[in-house]
Amino acid sequence: MLPIRSSGVLLHITSLPSTYGIGDLGPEAYRFTDFLERAGQRYWQILPLSPTSPGSGESPYSSDSAFAGNTLLISPDLLERDGYLHPGEAQAYKAEPTDTADFELARRCREDLLERAFRRFLRQECSPHGYAEFCSTQAHWLEDYALFRALKAAHGWNVPWTEWPGELKHRDSGCLSGCLRDMATAVEREKFRQFLFFSQWQRLRGFCRQKGVHIFGDLPIYVSLDSADVWSRPDLFKLDQERKPHVVAGVPPDYFSETGQLWGNPLYDWQRLRETGFAWWLARMERNLELFDMVRIDHFRGMVGYWEVPSDAETARDGWWREAPATEFLRAVYRRFPEARIVAEDLGEITADVRETMAYFDLPGMKPIIFGFTSEDPGSTLLPHNIKPLSVAYTGTHDTNTVRGWFEEEADAENRHWLADYLGREVEEEGVAAEMIRLGMMSPARLMITPLQDVLGLASNARMNTPATSRGNWSWRVLPHQLSADAADWLRSLTRIYGRI
Repeated sequence: MLPIRSSGVLLHITSLPSTYGIGDLGPEAYRFTDFLERAGQRYWQILPLSPTSPGSGESPYSSDSAFAGNTLLISPDLLERDGYLHPGEAQAYKAEPTDTADFELARRCREDLLERAFRRFLRQECSPHGYAEFCSTQAHWLEDYALFRALKAAHGWNVPWTEWPGELKHRDSGCLSGCLRDMATAVEREKFRQFLFFSQWQRLRGFCRQKGVHIFGDLPIYVSLDSADVWSRPDLFKLDQERKPHVVAGVPPDYFSETGQLWGNPLYDWQRLRETGFAWWLARMERNLELFDMVRIDHFRGMVGYWEVPSDAETARDGWWREAPATEFLRAVYRRFPEARIVAEDLGEITADVRETMAYFDLPGMKPIIFGFTSEDPGSTLLPHNIKPLSVAYTGTHDTNTVRGWFEEEADAENRHWLADYLGREVEEEGVAAEMIRLGMMSPARLMITPLQDVLGLASNARMNTPATSRGNWSWRVLPHQLSADAADWLRSLTRIYGRI
């Protein structure tokens, strides 16, 4: 259930300031939590914490695990503070923060420093409290993931597991036992890194709780083919005898793309999942509910009906809809987690069955209000006065342009005129984001989320992601001076005026 009336800010961890290439779980994450507290915000929405890779453009929605954490987010400063590194060991990697993420630096830095920390661990020069318990409680995914990573390192990071030798691809038990024996150190390394990530995450989350800030997490509906999840449980996906998908995921043509989006992820075998009591999905939900106070299921409509495309299709136009057992699955979720707080990402082509499912389970949806001004329709459900209370209002999302970018580059004369009519006055580029935030704050939506870019009134060069493109995404970062007291106080004032504190 959503709060009666509250608000928050959307900012992914990588977008935080940092001296190590990308934002991380270190001091700047704590500083941002202080910023949220001062601004009167009660929610910090982030993107998935899953591992990323250069091959997928560092997209947090394309990962080799649905359970693991992104070790690029581990803070070198905290590694030093906690005794895993000697004081000053991270100094060589420090660079002045910029407004663009440097994933190459971040990866080079973490590979070196995490290896140094691991060697200290092997020599028993540091004693990680809770490591054995972590490995035990998370064994249901950690064992397979650690071995998968060790095998990827041995066979080449760019070689998908579907091209491994047959006994590995098909998980011959004798072969796997031999690999676990021969690669014991490499497997331990991956477990140790995951322990460090989740230790730093839980510490940050505890600080957020002290400050009255709730973490709003993100759960991608699909997983990547080249992942530990598909390798370890191929029976849960629509694969052929060679473990390759014969149909893949995507969406039909919509606002973001005239040809649809061909994601290429393997699709779930929902019949098999049903036979297992949805065990894998329930374990995934449990992990996310342990990490976050509230969870957004990305592309929720795929839980009700999904777009299935032949694996050899050139675009997503050539697909068709398939039904998924959403009601049965969600009943299982709420039986297991009756207090679960779930938000459905319901953007794009939403049919009556999706709306009915959301209504049945009282699932709030998303309302990006910039979409309400793309056509002159007073009845649009995305206009602030029409937004239902059981909703999460947004100025825009990580997939849209910033409000200012939309106004300057995408809105035509008719859109601008409609916005002026709605506001009762003309608005300039410099002030349009502030006006849109005000509209969201005054709306009936119980929760209002604003991307930090809009709080700061930034243009399109601060956009986080452009769907259906593979370059130039996920790289925007806020600069330290932008998280100013003035910005926090202005946002707090709006939040107080419209009763969200």
